[in-house]
Amino acid sequence: MVVHSAAERVLAGLDPEQRSAVTAPAGPVCILAGAGTGKTRAVTSRIAHRALTGDISARHVLAVTFTARAAAEMRARLSALGVGGVQARTFHAAALRQVRYFAPRLLEGRAMPELLDSKVRVVTLAAAKVGLRADRAAARDLAGEIEWAKSSLVEPGEYVVAAAKALRETPYEPAKVADVFAAYERLKRGNGVIDFEDMLRAAVWGIEEHADVAEQVRGQYRHLVVDEYQDVNPLQQRLLDAWLGGRDDLTVVGDASQTIYSFTGATSSYLVDFPRRYRGATVVRLVRDYRSTPQVVGLANAVISQARGAEARLRLELHGQRPPGPEPELRIFTDEPAEANAVAARCRALIDGGTPAREIAVLFRTNAQSEAYEKALTEAAVPYVVQGAERFFERPEVRQAMIALRAATRSIPGETPLPAAVVEGLAAVGWAPDTPPAGGAARERWEALAALVQLAEEYAATPEVVPIGEAVAIERPVTLGDFNEELARRAAQQHVPTVEGVTLASLHSAKGLEWDAVFLVGLAEGTLPTTYAKTPEQVEEERRLLYVGVTRAREWLWLSYAAARSPGGRARRPSRFLPQLDRSGGGERAGAGAARRTERRRAQVVSCRICGATLLAGADRKLGRCPTCPSDLDEELYERLREWRQRVAGAQKVPAYVVFTDATLTALAERKPGRTEELIAIAGIGPRKLGLYGDTVLALVAGAGVDEVCPQKSFEI
Repeated sequence: MVVHSAAERVLAGLDPEQRSAVTAPAGPVCILAGAGTGKTRAVTSRIAHRALTGDISARHVLAVTFTARAAAEMRARLSALGVGGVQARTFHAAALRQVRYFAPRLLEGRAMPELLDSKVRVVTLAAAKVGLRADRAAARDLAGEIEWAKSSLVEPGEYVVAAAKALRETPYEPAKVADVFAAYERLKRGNGVIDFEDMLRAAVWGIEEHADVAEQVRGQYRHLVVDEYQDVNPLQQRLLDAWLGGRDDLTVVGDASQTIYSFTGATSSYLVDFPRRYRGATVVRLVRDYRSTPQVVGLANAVISQARGAEARLRLELHGQRPPGPEPELRIFTDEPAEANAVAARCRALIDGGTPAREIAVLFRTNAQSEAYEKALTEAAVPYVVQGAERFFERPEVRQAMIALRAATRSIPGETPLPAAVVEGLAAVGWAPDTPPAGGAARERWEALAALVQLAEEYAATPEVVPIGEAVAIERPVTLGDFNEELARRAAQQHVPTVEGVTLASLHSAKGLEWDAVFLVGLAEGTLPTTYAKTPEQVEEERRLLYVGVTRAREWLWLSYAAARSPGGRARRPSRFLPQLDRSGGGERAGAGAARRTERRRAQVVSCRICGATLLAGADRKLGRCPTCPSDLDEELYERLREWRQRVAGAQKVPAYVVFTDATLTALAERKPGRTEELIAIAGIGPRKLGLYGDTVLALVAGAGVDEVCPQKSFEI
């Protein structure tokens, strides 16, 4: 009765689609989950419901995903639902634990090879062996090609043909890359080290080639769950198949519209083909978006509605469930520095208005775009953190901290709780928890190391479950050595911890995250889509990148591009993926008439006097600012102008707006023109009205009273 009640509580509050996913029968289940639709809740509730009803044992579940953060979130939710013992790990973490556990048996007593935390150093040596001088950037590109090949189950001798078939943009001539690949493999073997792909292959080999290992692994893991299934690569699918061993108690969760990692070897084909591979599979679609406002959801739907290709067959139309919010803003700037400065100014305004810096993100297509925003945010005194690039783990203080923590494993007792061990280890580099500097670069360094301590606290909250035999497992507290391996994995995967500040991130590294306010910048042709996207499939992946970016925003969304890369540079077009927004704030797709009006206005560019954005809506052009930029209205002047307009309209026996519209009066009270040139620059004041009212308006702006400029008498034209 108690178990039944607990299982019913798991179902409470689920929407109909989520409930269908949770209660689907044992066997193959495919959950197509749009952004923000509660996929983590659905999949953890499914595991919990099956465990609490006695359908499965929690310790027989292996749930795999792609980031340590997502795995930790799964474990936390399962714990809150009253279910412990589930193994929720990344593919790499799950494989590493299995390889380590079975190493004495598989390696016949030999020591397990050391795991490389980065390929770059070995790749640099391999390049030199074949006559290439590769700097750090080139070595990273070569490492990326090797990772793609190994994840795609491509051997060095097969690389040239495979790269040609995949239309790879190789950093060097393909035959040279193949030579580096082969030399890299030889160097690894000679030095007795393995990389992360080797570790996955070792896990596959252990199961496929050793019946006793396969029996024990499959006896332990009888029910498998895979999150972000659209991101699985062939090597990971091979490992998943090995774990399954022909069984079909498999639940996968994914969204084909968020397939953005094909350059790493990931493919959505396994998700797309799931119903064909598993005949009779249950397929559930989650479409209720609980993350974003209806305005953001509407824009996301508009972006992805034009998608084509295999992934588009599984396209989901989202339905926003949150209360209405502000319309997405589209801004056009003269050049990229102006765009960056405007973004920084708005970030400063948001923070001053109460939005935490950690709830703001600036997202761009390439990491190279980060520099301009780092500079602009620094000048605006806005704290920031760069995510996805190597910046966090390449920072000198972080590298020194990781060295110190590795050294601390020899001096700190193994029973010391992990957070305390990390704090003690960081003392070697001068960090102390209670002495944060006041600000500046020193505070930024302190915050970076504080993020490592916070990460240790999160990691310590999830003890490792170790299989020790048929249907038997024990919990083992995580150690400082485990944490060092976790840091190495994060550095290799560029998965940085949370640091207080505005997040600067590429669209690729932003996937899986969300913020209250999101700036999508640099949305110009040649950047998004990139010039390297030449095939229809590559262009469609660029479209999905924008979709992912839009769906990161909970409430406030800014989209912008610069008409030129640098001041006076060559003109560029906006991204073809941008729906035609109503710049007056409506957020709907504008029709052909709006497009023609926009084209006519291009001859006379009007920029926002506050943020510098190009103004397109008539009211905005009249005001000389964006509707969301702060107003500097002189209310006393505005009231005098209104009284004057009322007298003039009464004398002429015409409606007040015939004299001047409210928007024109607001523009006058904000911009306070002092000369005829400034007055006629306000949209709505042409030569006729300048002749009728120009001198009077200038006098009012200068401080004259209404009675002085407009006595109670007839006003004749």
